[in-house]
Amino acid sequence: MGASPVDGDLDSTSPLSLPAINAVVHAAAMFRFSGPRKPFFRTNVDGTRRLLVSAQNAGARVFVHISAAGVVMDNAGTPVCDADERAPTFPNHFSGYLASKAWAESIVLAANKPGFRTLALRPPALWGPGDPFSRALPQAINSGQFAFINRGDYAFDTCNIDNVVEAVHCALERGEGGRALFITDQEKLTFRQFIASLASVQGLSIEKLRSMPYGIASMLGRLMDTIWAITRRNGDPPISRSMMRMIGRRFSVSDASARRELGYVGRTSRAMGLRSYG
Repeated sequence: MGASPVDGDLDSTSPLSLPAINAVVHAAAMFRFSGPRKPFFRTNVDGTRRLLVSAQNAGARVFVHISAAGVVMDNAGTPVCDADERAPTFPNHFSGYLASKAWAESIVLAANKPGFRTLALRPPALWGPGDPFSRALPQAINSGQFAFINRGDYAFDTCNIDNVVEAVHCALERGEGGRALFITDQEKLTFRQFIASLASVQGLSIEKLRSMPYGIASMLGRLMDTIWAITRRNGDPPISRSMMRMIGRRFSVSDASARRELGYVGRTSRAMGLRSYG
């Protein structure tokens, strides 16, 4: 890509120091399935706002923000079926992560102006070597903690990290400013198929994994969130309300706009992505 990583602290109250640049790709964020809202907003919202200022001061003419497809998930657990960019976002979501990403995206798009083109890319579940799903699976499966929701038999869109890189390339070169665009893998699959593929490349099987209804899983998530908050435990609980919202329901979106406006293709197939795990 020809990009250079820049060290910086999104939690710092001082503007980030950037060299003279042409463009910024903002991919850093705080991600957890649980936890208080304030840290999410400090990093993902306030940090993004300061980075926008720093980018303009450094002479950047393009700002590409890696948002999240989940910004269109509502609080009620409504399945998302082939949503496009007309779907509303939920900046007051109960999930601190999803709420902060919705706010950050709106700030980036509002900063678009002549001479400073801003775009947001919305990938769904990111995957590739080292991704959160892959890292957590062995321990979750081997310990018996992993359970499917409704057997995982629902559409679940994903985006390989190499396809995200492709989309960034496209957004740096073209695309109307002030726009948020979904990007996904070409091949569609269910959540069960997604987990099975990640498990298989690590020598794991999903055949004996249990399943529970979404309603029960959501209630358990609320309970675990409450216990973790009261006891002030570190890290995320094994199940949380946000986790169930993000991975326990159908989630499919249309990336037709990115393909039309950016020339995005999604060239990395699932087979190619799985081979990269080595």
